[in-house]
Amino acid sequence: MAAPSQPHKSTYDVIVIGAGIQGSFTAYHLAQRHKDTLLLEQFLLPHSRGSSHGQSRVIRSAYPQEYYSRMMPDCFRLWQQLEAETGTTLYRQTGLVLLGPRGEPELEACRRSLGVDKVLDAAALAQRFPGFRLQAGQVAVLDSTAGVLFADRALRAVQEVFRRHGGTLRDGEKVLRIEPGATVTVTTSAGVYRAPRLVITAGAWTGAFVEQLGLRLPLQPLRIDVCYWREKQPGSAGLGSVSPCFLTLGLSQAPHGIYGLPSMEYPGLMKVCHHHGSPTDPEKRDQAPSSASSPDIAVLSSFISSYLPGLETQPAVMETCLYTNTPDEDFILDRHPKFSNIVIGAGFSGHGFKLAPVVGKLLCELSLGEEPSHNMAHFTITRFPGVLGAA
Repeated sequence: MAAPSQPHKSTYDVIVIGAGIQGSFTAYHLAQRHKDTLLLEQFLLPHSRGSSHGQSRVIRSAYPQEYYSRMMPDCFRLWQQLEAETGTTLYRQTGLVLLGPRGEPELEACRRSLGVDKVLDAAALAQRFPGFRLQAGQVAVLDSTAGVLFADRALRAVQEVFRRHGGTLRDGEKVLRIEPGATVTVTTSAGVYRAPRLVITAGAWTGAFVEQLGLRLPLQPLRIDVCYWREKQPGSAGLGSVSPCFLTLGLSQAPHGIYGLPSMEYPGLMKVCHHHGSPTDPEKRDQAPSSASSPDIAVLSSFISSYLPGLETQPAVMETCLYTNTPDEDFILDRHPKFSNIVIGAGFSGHGFKLAPVVGKLLCELSLGEEPSHNMAHFTITRFPGVLGAA
């Protein structure tokens, strides 16, 4: 994607590996700070091999963890700034229904993060959103700020602004080798580049890169089924484009959580997914096609028959996505313990897209040696024992 007029130079202020949403926002912030930045992507853009493709992602203020909920005002502000910079609509406010057992700790933490007192019982929820059914002893909390981010459009927008600020984006260049030092050398399939600072945001491929640098991070790539479900009677389920997103917390039949978005990608089909998947090698992910009989589909079918009775109980369309999970599902945003000029952003665990504007800002700040603008205690590499000393 490098413009034909761009010279193919080899030295930069910062190199960022991985042009998904996290790496692209990191590069965006660096370019806005007038750093000559190279953003490298192994696949030709656009592609669907990683974690940033697709049309839609949930954005919400509600989070059980206070350290994420405190980031969300900054995220909303930066998403709005990107909309203004590109003249593009990137967000649609739909609201979000959080479902779970009454008194469930994470649901209560979300309610507190929103500053709301009221919960909706089954009758109140059905009156407001007729497509949803709660079970006995369950309640709902409404996050009215929440909505849908237009993911593909957002990724294009942030890359457009990065290049407008003088950044260089090179796709179709696979990184072959990283040599640390006061100047880091990155060898790709098309060239050799050098910079005093490196940021690695390579998604499911991050683990292999950091092993070259003596780190063994506990990153687990998961292959996720992304499923779309048809209304039994078109327009009858109350789950069309004006319905809210939803998220389950603390359901015994879905301990990893289930989330849904209104009809967008496919008219008349609602996106409902299990926040879980099967371990995979990112290089081989497409070799095992989804099966409608997989355990995750069974969890979703059972949930839909109970909670969303207006939908068919078998998916009409199935796609896949990659999550890269950490054991605690918190991000890794930190400097390499031995090479402080190498910064790593990884393990976004299926909930990082909405936070990408702030993640990019934090990785930019770490790379430039600045005090991060948010508390980083939960994102350190050293919270995992035994990470140093990989081959």
